Amino acid sequence: MKRVLAVVLLGFGLAAGAALASVEDEIRSRIQPIGNVCLQGEECGEAAAASETASSGPRSGSEVYDAACMACHTTGAAGAPVIGNAEQWAPRIEKGMDTLIDHAINGFNAMPAKGGCSSCSDEEIVASIEHIIGQSQ
Repeated sequence: MKRVLAVVLLGFGLAAGAALASVEDEIRSRIQPIGNVCLQGEECGEAAAASETASSGPRSGSEVYDAACMACHTTGAAGAPVIGNAEQWAPRIEKGMDTLIDHAINGFNAMPAKGGCSSCSDEEIVASIEHIIGQSQ
């Protein structure tokens, strides 16, 4: 009887250990990182190669607008002037291109610096401003 009880307990112990291992594997898969941080100057394998080949020069104003500016300047979120609305853009355009560029690059009121597009170059921001003005006059 003691042997049967020992075998049964050993069986339960092995089954419980296997179940715990399975649960731990599931937890590890759920909490594993989804990406890696790659700092400039470090080799990060595929991520570095992909980012280098993806950049084929500065994006056009409409590309930058679609990627970064559209969310606010299409809806008027947080008081942003809507693209195509000459009445909203006229007082801003009257302040001059230098002021528009400064506000777009450094942020102004509710708009963050570069409209939140940290990957945008100053040249791309200027192109997006020119695109917006072209659509709003």
